[in-house]
Amino acid sequence: MHSQTIAFDADLARRYDRPGPRYTSYPTAPQFSAEFGEVQLREAVQASNEEPIPRRLSLYVHVPFCFSPCFYCGCNRIITRDLGRSDSYLARLYREVALIAPAFDRDREVIQLHFGGGTPNFLNPTQLADTVDVLRRQFHFADRRDSDISIEIDPRFCDPAWMPALAASGFNRASLGVQDFDPKVQAAVNRLQTVEETRTVVDAARSAGFRSVNIDLIYGLPGQNLEGFGKTLDIVTEIRPDRLAVYSYAHMPHLFKAQKQIDEALLLDGDAKLALLQLAVEKLTAAGYVYIGMDHFALPDDDLAQAQQRGGLHRNFMGYTTHADSDLIGLGVSAISHIGNTFSQNPRDLPSWEIAIDTGKLPVFRGMRMSEDDTLRADLIQSLMCQGQIPVAALERRYGIHFEDYFASALAQLQPLQEDGLVRFGQGNIEATSQGRLLLRNIAMCFDQYLTPTAADTKPRFSRAI
Repeated sequence: MHSQTIAFDADLARRYDRPGPRYTSYPTAPQFSAEFGEVQLREAVQASNEEPIPRRLSLYVHVPFCFSPCFYCGCNRIITRDLGRSDSYLARLYREVALIAPAFDRDREVIQLHFGGGTPNFLNPTQLADTVDVLRRQFHFADRRDSDISIEIDPRFCDPAWMPALAASGFNRASLGVQDFDPKVQAAVNRLQTVEETRTVVDAARSAGFRSVNIDLIYGLPGQNLEGFGKTLDIVTEIRPDRLAVYSYAHMPHLFKAQKQIDEALLLDGDAKLALLQLAVEKLTAAGYVYIGMDHFALPDDDLAQAQQRGGLHRNFMGYTTHADSDLIGLGVSAISHIGNTFSQNPRDLPSWEIAIDTGKLPVFRGMRMSEDDTLRADLIQSLMCQGQIPVAALERRYGIHFEDYFASALAQLQPLQEDGLVRFGQGNIEATSQGRLLLRNIAMCFDQYLTPTAADTKPRFSRAI
């Protein structure tokens, strides 16, 4: 097993801080095409059913509604306080389930269900329970002790008394948005949230028997500084969630309209932002958290850390997960599926998704079928993002290639990173060093055949690495 340690080098971080994919998939979503539609998705499902050992299933449900806009947000969401909108949305969601579920063999076991958004707790406990019941009737779920049913929660709109009801429905993991507890930062991003309302939801989840609680933070928000973010980190480590995600704020107002509300004069320069990341790394590792990869930390006994130790960690559109060998079915507006060697995405706007459902069609507006080269590179990047290493010898055996010949141009791009001490070449593998583990995206970009920057691409589609 490679070293879990990370070393923060501000000079290296500064030099390698450039836009690049987060590699929740490879190829990434910009490569999806409108030529891939319902017919191709159904073919992919059938092919996956016919595999000698069919994969288990993961389900993702997208709930787009939010009560108020957070100015930093880049998610696909709809701002409304009309709770009635959830009824018509769920009615169509259940029809989407009825359209896709029969295509999968009934013996294919669901081992993961995740509600994301938006704000999934825009739905009340009864609606969430009904949705889980609908899915349980249409799909074959694994034993409750083995399956993960998780939900993203905005503590500002969650009554702690809901948590026992959610646990009774099978929910056993919760992820809470916090971002920062500094009131000045919260005001700058339109998200006022107290420590107490966050802590009470965490406590309620634990009391109800939830197996794991995650907290999300963001560094690089307007008005942040070392003192304020340090206090937030101290509070969060005292709450001691099982997992932590510490995301970099990506200011891309040309892509995300809400970000136009942010006062750019309050945004941090590169060095100030790097200092916040360094502080987070130092405080979280000192508090006993293990660096998983990208922006994720976990306590050593958490399933994520355990999965990484045994080589079973996986990365997909839901982030890091412990279920490596499963097909992902995305449900709801904008959701993405990964079935076999294909990707498919539902329409990103609500009316287009509704029209498809109302006409009895699977709502696919774009996707792609991976080539053999895509599959090889996806395997390589998955291993790098999850285990911090590229298993050269194993890939040669698995795909019948000579690594140095096949990836000659990638290795040429990798050479400066090797010279800078971000990677080292070992017996049968390439490994990210303790300095390189914070820059896994940059290492992966060397092997991404679709990254061909053009002079016309003046507005980046991807966030910066740091």
